[in-house]
Amino acid sequence: MNQPFVPVILAGGKGERFWPLSRKDKPKQFLCLDGSGKSLLQATAERLLPLCNGWSGVWVVTSVQLAAQVKNQLPQLPESNLLLEPEGKDTAPAVTWATIEIAKRYGEEAVIGFFPADHWIGDETGFQQTLQAASEFAATHAAIVTLGIAPGYPAVGYGYIQQGEAVATSGNNLPIYKVERFREKPDRDTATEFLETKTVDGNCPYTWNSGMFIFRTQVVLEELAIHASEILQPLQAQGVAAYPSLAKKSIDYALMEKTQLAYVLPANFGWDDLGDWNALERLFQGETVNVELAQHVNLDTTGAILYASDDQDVIVTIGLEDVIVVRDRHVTLIVKKDRTQEIKQVLKTLQDDPQYRELL
Repeated sequence: MNQPFVPVILAGGKGERFWPLSRKDKPKQFLCLDGSGKSLLQATAERLLPLCNGWSGVWVVTSVQLAAQVKNQLPQLPESNLLLEPEGKDTAPAVTWATIEIAKRYGEEAVIGFFPADHWIGDETGFQQTLQAASEFAATHAAIVTLGIAPGYPAVGYGYIQQGEAVATSGNNLPIYKVERFREKPDRDTATEFLETKTVDGNCPYTWNSGMFIFRTQVVLEELAIHASEILQPLQAQGVAAYPSLAKKSIDYALMEKTQLAYVLPANFGWDDLGDWNALERLFQGETVNVELAQHVNLDTTGAILYASDDQDVIVTIGLEDVIVVRDRHVTLIVKKDRTQEIKQVLKTLQDDPQYRELL
């Protein structure tokens, strides 16, 4: 592949469902959650380096407010490769702006990959081989390739991708399919139905939508002109100054659900989007009765997830089951594992009360 591959990390998220550890001054992408000693952002950047021209080839999109932390955690990242959004407008403006800027530097034949900053990858070699296959296909086809994750259980927190016909086999012997349809986050029964569906060759035609995309700049700029001109044209004309006038839209809604050029490459390299505290149980599954990232004194407690940011703090539990206990900077969160989605509701309550805003 002669075209340069340019990985772009989307690092402007809030990570609210990891509160109180994830806060406005240090959201999830800057945290270490897997015990590796590296933040999620650092791990994301390091596994992309072998695929491009080292640090000079990596780009990051984040908010103005988080710029200093990105520079601190990625000191080797060139200043010119850091795009700062004045306000968060979801992923469609971020992807569009980055694509415009990369096209200016590398030309419209450059292959770009977009990657969330807060994902966990288990098999980095498998991840890199999958990206190589997707990049080679995108370099030679009018295609927007998304990586679909082989589903391990009927998840209701992920969108799904329904595969259509197989159109190619990559150099790494990985099949690539036309996207039949993007499916919204389903209920439990629908997710179970997805996983039980089989094609004539016995495979499941549904994968989780990972939010990772690979394409040539020209292909996406042309598709954005058709499907999202209200985002593309202001950014082409004004650059970042256009942000206040842009609608808040995801790239899925603005483009991927509308384009006829969407393809999916099913992947199985060990993946988790680390959406909330329950993800830690998946990362450390089977190691102990409880997931203990804290000093924990336990009497008859099972299925718990415990985290303390201060090594001196001790969490004591008696007779608890399936709970999450988090201690960070004068805040203690105790929540049942099946109610973590409601953390956002609590944050809204805190935001509305001046007494507690400093805790966000």
